[in-house]
Amino acid sequence: MKFILVSLNAKFIHSNLAIRSIQKYTQLHTGIMPEIREYTINQPEELILRELFEEHPDIVGFSCYIWNIDMILRLVVQLKQVAPDITIVLGGPEVSYNSKELLESYPVDMVIRGEGEKTFAELVQALQNKVSLNSVKGLTWKIGSQLVENPPQPPLRLDDIPFVYDDERMAQFQNRIIYYESSRGCPYQCAYCLSSIEKGVRLLSEQRVEQDLQFFLDHRVKQVKFVDRSFNCNKHHALHIWKYVAEHDNGITNFHCEINGDTLDEESISFLQTARKGLFQFEIGIQTTNEKTLKEIHRKNNFDRISQVVAALQKNKNIHLHLDLIAGLPHEEYHSFGKSFNDVYALHPDQFQLGFLKLLKGSDLERRQKELGITCRKTAPYEVLFTRWLPFERTLQLKMIEEMVEQYYNSNRFKACIRYLETLFPTPFSLYENLAGFYQKKGYHKVSHTKEQAYTILYEFLMELPKGNLEYFQWLAKFDLYSHEKAKKIPSWIPNDLTTEQKQPIYQFYNQPENIKTYLPDYQNLNGLQIYRMAHLEKFPFHPLTGQQQECYLLFNYRQTDLLGNALVIELPVEQIETEMEN
Repeated sequence: MKFILVSLNAKFIHSNLAIRSIQKYTQLHTGIMPEIREYTINQPEELILRELFEEHPDIVGFSCYIWNIDMILRLVVQLKQVAPDITIVLGGPEVSYNSKELLESYPVDMVIRGEGEKTFAELVQALQNKVSLNSVKGLTWKIGSQLVENPPQPPLRLDDIPFVYDDERMAQFQNRIIYYESSRGCPYQCAYCLSSIEKGVRLLSEQRVEQDLQFFLDHRVKQVKFVDRSFNCNKHHALHIWKYVAEHDNGITNFHCEINGDTLDEESISFLQTARKGLFQFEIGIQTTNEKTLKEIHRKNNFDRISQVVAALQKNKNIHLHLDLIAGLPHEEYHSFGKSFNDVYALHPDQFQLGFLKLLKGSDLERRQKELGITCRKTAPYEVLFTRWLPFERTLQLKMIEEMVEQYYNSNRFKACIRYLETLFPTPFSLYENLAGFYQKKGYHKVSHTKEQAYTILYEFLMELPKGNLEYFQWLAKFDLYSHEKAKKIPSWIPNDLTTEQKQPIYQFYNQPENIKTYLPDYQNLNGLQIYRMAHLEKFPFHPLTGQQQECYLLFNYRQTDLLGNALVIELPVEQIETEMEN
């Protein structure tokens, strides 16, 4: 029999950890190795259908999530039309809690509920031996017109689940995110999350984790993303992992973890402050600062403590921090969300992720949808449309604000410009609210824009405000442009670049070995012309970082950058530079 496991990812850079885990477990326990076929949701359905049909499989299993379920269900219908003898199996979080409904509504033969490794292996064994499926725990299936729901599958010991990566397969993960789990389950009961359904937390043993992580370190992968739902829920487990990767750091691999900010202890913080810049990337889900909302969704946030932890992790500028909010939660109306926005924005995260509530099947909020007055889309990803507290027109406003945050905050290309614009509004939320309104009024939200055009839109926005210094903003925009790259093209309203004659003294500055040794030591192997093309020296009529009204020379070193990709900026003594230029 031929078994195929199908993954439909959002993008090629993502890999499906779940089906690889099922594949490896099945191989170890049955001797049969299902084949994997990976696609993305952006590929034509016709292509996927054709390739699956031409494989002539006996069993096709689909890994189902909110981002791919609609496409999978369409493929299921088509695949059964052209190959009715194929047995179709669905598994994953999107089908685990409505298995009977799916079997009644679609030409699906079986659904694996919950954890899939052992259930799929037992299913393969039963099908191969042509025995009854009644013994396959965790399976919902059809026998004629009758639906059968077998008892649930007991959770596996995590060390019994094999490591899915090996030397031969690593080539296929080049330039892709490596996903890894060191725990399953979550101790918290957040009403919007499926992780709250499984009681308790299972951890991999320390020996197993060290062995797995060393494999990634030895292969010098770019990023390992832990899929653990609350990475530091067990302090000893988390700290042990952090210390291990720091002690065996290869200088390249980055580790992404989703952590709880208010439970991070002082010992962990002190250690993390010593880590190599870029070794760790943390995501903290704050979701809201509305106490009534927090109570409704069974979440306990100590925002004061979170603020202290964020400040401590930011202290040495060595950890990339993502902070998350969710719009559309119960009791969170528009202005209340604005307060949550301002509270989190004030922490100045590297990435400020504004998301919208999704009513996941099986979650507490999904079960209480009518009671709470939440209306969401009928199709995946079941995103909120409006609630008793947030009308649809306000949801649309927040959608535009989200776009502005993505464009002007999370791109990290407009830091000085945005920092100045913030001073012209009572709150950051008010700034993005007005900027979103400006975009809509001008129709800018209907088309994409180059980064140069994005700066120009900000300038036009400032021109319509009753206050603001346009000349000051022009220089801030120039600073932002050169902070991120040696800009080859700048908007016409920004002060012009130097003339050829004016460039000569700066070129002379780069030809002075002592200058390069002092200010650009990592450029010492280059000649003056090469340095001129790669670094940038600019005279500003004021200091764009401090706002002080005095001339300054700023040198942008693109070989040394911060975690956001911004160049190291060095202030040079005005007297020295101008003396050298005169000579």
